[in-house]
Amino acid sequence: MKPTFLYVPTDDLEATARFYRDELKLEEAWREGDDTIAFALPGGELQLMVSSAPGGYGPMYLVPSADEWVREHADLEVAQPLQQIPGGATVGFTDPAGNAFYVFDQEE
Repeated sequence: MKPTFLYVPTDDLEATARFYRDELKLEEAWREGDDTIAFALPGGELQLMVSSAPGGYGPMYLVPSADEWVREHADLEVAQPLQQIPGGATVGFTDPAGNAFYVFDQEE
């Protein structure tokens, strides 16, 4: 599991993006459609991913296979079912305190 993104949900993508870009001076790394913008965080590979897609704020971990990871962790409660994303799949969970976290895979 490699921490890759911090998922930040928003109801107003452009206003939230302006905040991170203009106020915090983060550099845009990429966009996906009309609902997701990622920002590079200084000092490492971790990115802030702002999206209007549903979900709770939390870390996203890159795994070799999201489907396999889910099978290996069948005791965890799924908060967002496995869904396809461009080049891979993602699934959301909550930890015992109710905090969201996600695992995803991505073709290289």
